[in-house]
Amino acid sequence: MNMENEDKASMLQRQKLKHFVKELELFRGRHTEYVSVYVPQGYDMNAIINHLQQEQGTATNIKSKTNRDAVITALERMIQHLKLIKRTPAHGLAAFSGNIAKREGFQEFKVWSIEPPTPINTRLYRCDKEFILDPLKEMAEDKSTYGLVVMDRRDATVALLKGKTIIPLVKEDSMVPGKMKAGGQSSVRFAQNRELAAKAFYNKIGEIMKDQFLKMENLKGILVGGPGPTKYEFVDGNFITTDVKNKIIGIKDLSYTEEFGLQELVDKSDDILANEEIAEEKKIMQKFFDLLGKTPGKVSYGKDEVLKNIQFGAVDTVLLSEALEDEVIDMFTEEAEKMNSAVFLVSVETREGVQLKELGKIAAILRYEVRNE
Repeated sequence: MNMENEDKASMLQRQKLKHFVKELELFRGRHTEYVSVYVPQGYDMNAIINHLQQEQGTATNIKSKTNRDAVITALERMIQHLKLIKRTPAHGLAAFSGNIAKREGFQEFKVWSIEPPTPINTRLYRCDKEFILDPLKEMAEDKSTYGLVVMDRRDATVALLKGKTIIPLVKEDSMVPGKMKAGGQSSVRFAQNRELAAKAFYNKIGEIMKDQFLKMENLKGILVGGPGPTKYEFVDGNFITTDVKNKIIGIKDLSYTEEFGLQELVDKSDDILANEEIAEEKKIMQKFFDLLGKTPGKVSYGKDEVLKNIQFGAVDTVLLSEALEDEVIDMFTEEAEKMNSAVFLVSVETREGVQLKELGKIAAILRYEVRNE
């Protein structure tokens, strides 16, 4: 699998995980009756099952009969579910069990489990009023890479943002003199020297950015920030090669530089980073609707029509709404993988996503024009 296909597969796994988490977040127990279990990669499933059976015995000491019965039943359903799995998946397993009936006094026990896209390293068992989902939320976060540059006329720091982790790369101090000139030098000459030193500093940072970012694979964009006008002088001037400048997606006013500035830049760029993921979704959906209007034979929609085109090998990208049932998403994903077709899971949080839902929740961009009989 090439790098592009790996990225698409990883994106789909994250999207499916987000969908899974969103579903479980809706449920709230009346007591501490919801069971969450995280099985680390390589851990013996039988040991987990034995532990849960011991917890069943401990649960008999719960004073409230309603809560006691709910916990014992949730554990029993969980145990039976894990016995069917038998062997721990490669990345481990997260499993959840509980009574999701909305009306008190009614029972509707359900069990979910998922192998996450990255390995589980922590073993966890907990009963609570809600499912423990934070570890999965972290895995579902986009781990895309962004470049960071914070600067003023005194210094500049170049770094990477991977997921939530800031990785400093290069720190460069400038040789720009302070605003107070030394004696024996005219104000004009001093100002000229300051500007020459500033331009030399900007050129150096531009070269560093070129070295670090120009050929970096999977770099989704660059964020620049700093106090005062320096960042604008730098970005608007001819100090950054065009291919690198085109990767700049945001410029932010900051109070700090260096490490504090990097964190402040990330905090103030939440809007941009969130919109980047939405923008990717809007871009692919816009492509679908453009083709639908201009070359309708290059797209298809509806469950049966898209499935037929996948099986013919005609589909480049399958577009699946998050509103679909997991079983349908899994089935289309499996069929698409057989034909080397990409799969994109589309949220219902954008106008384009709502339009896909109204079209029947399933669509496709085709590799070549297909005439519908």
